[in-house]
Amino acid sequence: MGKSLIRRFFTAVLASLMITNLSASEKTLLMYGDSLSAAYGLTDINRGWVQLLQKKITQHQYPWKIINVSISGETTAGGLSRFRKTLATTKPDLVLLELGANDGLQGKPLKTLKSNLDQMIALAREYNSDIILFEMKIPPNYGPVYGQRFTETFHKLGKKWDVPVMPFFLNGVAGNDSLNQPDGIHPTETAQPILLNNVWPILKPMLKPY
Repeated sequence: MGKSLIRRFFTAVLASLMITNLSASEKTLLMYGDSLSAAYGLTDINRGWVQLLQKKITQHQYPWKIINVSISGETTAGGLSRFRKTLATTKPDLVLLELGANDGLQGKPLKTLKSNLDQMIALAREYNSDIILFEMKIPPNYGPVYGQRFTETFHKLGKKWDVPVMPFFLNGVAGNDSLNQPDGIHPTETAQPILLNNVWPILKPMLKPY
């Protein structure tokens, strides 16, 4: 084998190793939510805030890929039922847990909401996945007491498990008719960048390569 051929061979091997290492160093972010993260009602799902987040991550050249398994209408009970299998399959480094809104809208007992989220956080820890818990709120017509206790549930779990709680990411959108679809619940395409901007400051420090 000539020197030039040997040089090309080792160059190819080195390039292959670099690609392998880059792939091995890529981390996985699991988006585990409901319709708010599933681009519900949008004609182009690529305009959803999660898809916009992936574009932003790519632009910053952070070594993360998003696996979005959000399901419209999902409750914490449904999320819990498939969470272990999802963790085992995707092996995420970080989980964004955005569930609970449908529990509130359906008037589910807060004890059930707390128990389901608690078990999901425990499972994430079992699989060595970091987790960010999304604070959720419900419309005021459910009563001030239920609404306050509902939101407090997320912060109590955050303190118990010492996990970050994402402030209500619908701030600036919820209650604004011009930024919501006719149902008054789901954000429009125009609102998606606002959701991303609400999430990004909390999420960014956890995505930076070190």
